[in-house]
Amino acid sequence: MGRAYQNRKESMAKTSDQKARVYSRHARVIYVTAKQGGVDPDGNLALRSAIERAKKDQVPAHVIDKAIDKAKGNAGEDFATARYEGFGPGGCMVIVDCLTDNTNRTIGDVRQCFTKTKCKIGTPGSVSHSFDHSAIFVFPSDDEEAVLEALMMADVDVEDIESEEGSITVFAPHTEFAKARQALHEALGDIEFEVEEIQFVPKDTAPIPADDEPMFEKFLEMLQDGIGNAILSKSSRRLPSSLYVRSSEYCSSCSVLVSLKVLWM
Repeated sequence: MGRAYQNRKESMAKTSDQKARVYSRHARVIYVTAKQGGVDPDGNLALRSAIERAKKDQVPAHVIDKAIDKAKGNAGEDFATARYEGFGPGGCMVIVDCLTDNTNRTIGDVRQCFTKTKCKIGTPGSVSHSFDHSAIFVFPSDDEEAVLEALMMADVDVEDIESEEGSITVFAPHTEFAKARQALHEALGDIEFEVEEIQFVPKDTAPIPADDEPMFEKFLEMLQDGIGNAILSKSSRRLPSSLYVRSSEYCSSCSVLVSLKVLWM
């Protein structure tokens, strides 16, 4: 019983830690979005989307409310965005997006993830040209023509639209996120998006070499454990949902999006 109890205790602690990271990541995004565009979700579409994404990840209402209440005050943490680009294990192209209150320390932490895995952090623009910065929507439907017509009537610049197994995926420029989302809601009613986010989508993909997989895993673990909540976008236009990399099915042209908060005493 002692061994089983210890295993269960460790498993519960791990699950609790994972939930805490998810809650913290969503709370920071909601706080910053509300701080920048206002605390009313009806007048701040970015905030409304952030809240809906949090609810999909089962973030408790009190966590969401606390983040919004915090944004109402004049005082608070001063967050800034930072983006770093580079080349990871196997020559994969990496973009790290950060939300931090200490950019000097953050660049040091990000650089350490690269150097300790024998990778190279690059200059701005060194790999971003290999990605499309896209707004992505995935929702249940099989009427591709109706969806495309609705988006065109709303003057949305659609990059691509795919229909597969009763699900439609829409790709649009990231600047068209709010317009595309509103057009889909007006045309299709109260639909529930499986995915509604802005991601870097790789233009070309290739498998990670088997010899580089262990170092690639270490690279991701360092981002997750040393910086914050790392989310790796699966390098396929057919499956745009965010998930963690765990096998060689993922590709060497990939986008790592990191949401983090670095607090230094």
